[in-house]
Amino acid sequence: MTPRETLTLAAPEVRFATDEAGTFSGYASVFGEPDSYGDTIRKGAFRKSLTARKATGGPAMFWNHNPDEPIGVWTELEEDARGLKVTGKLVTETARGAEALALLKAGAVNGLSIGFRARSSERGPNGGRVLTDIDLVEISLVSLPAASKARVTSVKGAAGPADVAAFIEAARRAATVIRRK
Repeated sequence: MTPRETLTLAAPEVRFATDEAGTFSGYASVFGEPDSYGDTIRKGAFRKSLTARKATGGPAMFWNHNPDEPIGVWTELEEDARGLKVTGKLVTETARGAEALALLKAGAVNGLSIGFRARSSERGPNGGRVLTDIDLVEISLVSLPAASKARVTSVKGAAGPADVAAFIEAARRAATVIRRK
């Protein structure tokens, strides 16, 4: 009979980081692409608004542009070469926030749409507006965005029972490999 080895871990507990649950990223606006209203947004149009909003807490996050249904907060907003890149966090302790996360994870909803006031624009070649300075008021998670390329690109969800079980099984396999060495 061989003696039994016991593997002792230095940490007495395992914790799962859930602070990222409900976090998602995407593009709320893509530069140079006409939306369904004929508006096109020029690079730099959000610059003044983003600077001003940093001091006041940023634009609101609504469900389908409904101010009676806030669903989270925007944690990062920046203009890059493609458009207005955003990261937000859903408040999953609310019914609507939890529902929004479930719909995002299922792929049932992935549109983003901006609510704004045009401060400066010019007429474009297609007759629509070319927006050069925008006061960004809110960004909504929507089913059908006016700008077809304004989409959520990644979603982080909470670790569920299946994730915990998978982690435990991986830890057991790792312990077995360590014992063999």
